Amino acid sequence: MKLTLQDLPINGKKVLIRVDFNVPLNKDGTIADDTRIRESLPTIQYALQKGAGVILMSHMGRPKSKSEVQFSLGICAKRLSQLISAPVLFSPDCLGKETEKMASELKGGQVLLLENVRYYPAEENPSSDPNFAKELAKLGDFYVNDAFGTAHRAHSSTAKIAGYFPGKAAMGFLIQKEIAHLKPLLENPSHPFFVLIGGAKISSKIGVLKALISKVDALYIGGGMAFTFLKAQGLDIGNSLFEETSLLEAQNLLAECKSRNIALHLPLDLIIADGFRNDATYKTISTSEGIPPGWMGMDIGPQTIQAWSADFQKASTLFWNGPMGVFEFSHFARGTHEMAKAISQLSTTTVVGGGDSVAAINNLSLADKFTHVSTGGGASLEYLELGHLPGIDALSDK
Repeated sequence: MKLTLQDLPINGKKVLIRVDFNVPLNKDGTIADDTRIRESLPTIQYALQKGAGVILMSHMGRPKSKSEVQFSLGICAKRLSQLISAPVLFSPDCLGKETEKMASELKGGQVLLLENVRYYPAEENPSSDPNFAKELAKLGDFYVNDAFGTAHRAHSSTAKIAGYFPGKAAMGFLIQKEIAHLKPLLENPSHPFFVLIGGAKISSKIGVLKALISKVDALYIGGGMAFTFLKAQGLDIGNSLFEETSLLEAQNLLAECKSRNIALHLPLDLIIADGFRNDATYKTISTSEGIPPGWMGMDIGPQTIQAWSADFQKASTLFWNGPMGVFEFSHFARGTHEMAKAISQLSTTTVVGGGDSVAAINNLSLADKFTHVSTGGGASLEYLELGHLPGIDALSDK
């Protein structure tokens, strides 16, 4: 067991908290969705109530240099200040004399947010400058990782830094909540346990499918990755997205499901279009007739929506990750939206594994209708695949 925030004697101390403020932005630079900032509030507010000085660090986007001001966390400082109804100090750098001065002068009950840690290459590549994590560590008495969305990355501020806090590095409330909901899926899900997987790439999800195959009762595969499975079964997929390098993996998974007597469901019908754009000509076809040349699969069809929604009524546990079609185009969003609605109406355990599925749920204002909506797409999948994450492994044992 790892230390938790509640185990740390933080009263009157400085707590360095790694949060995930990597929020999506609108074209005008405003915050499109502040879910990630909101999810960090319980940890921040607990530390403040204990009279700790709270120093927050995060990344945003993938900046190549400090000159890319569109990746500045200043906007998150403003939003956090509104959410906690208190001032949030902002350091224009995450290192250096000025930052150290701001951190040392921070009083109990105050919050300081550091500038984007990814402005330094050593954040993502710790071995390039081991000093980077050490300099960050100097700012606090205790370290708390609450950035579940990046816990699968062994970066300076998410993993390396914990080594400078022996017996003083703990997980925050968000990571505790994520593990509490994901761990049972691996260890003892209540059956029938159904998994709905979508998204474009089978290669990024094959690991989690293999890890869950010994635990699930049925698999439902939609989205772009369905076409690799359909092609593996010898069906024509026209110009649809598929991964040549994953064909064998798909065939093996189909065979393993058959040998284990696990139902593997692929779309019964498809919405196909004559181009990859919202205004393309589109029509519904039965999957078994195959997709003609020049056309591509864009979404699951109405028959699939109806059949799968009815099936889900039988589930005791349902895990969903990934959209069912090109849901960023309004004409091809119906499959994803209908799956979200169907799952939200279940009275069973429903867990959504981050990523684009969350965007769809938030578009429909359904987040509170699910047992758990993860803040980390890649992190939730990696946890389900491997059972642990570098950002959590690095923390102190109880």
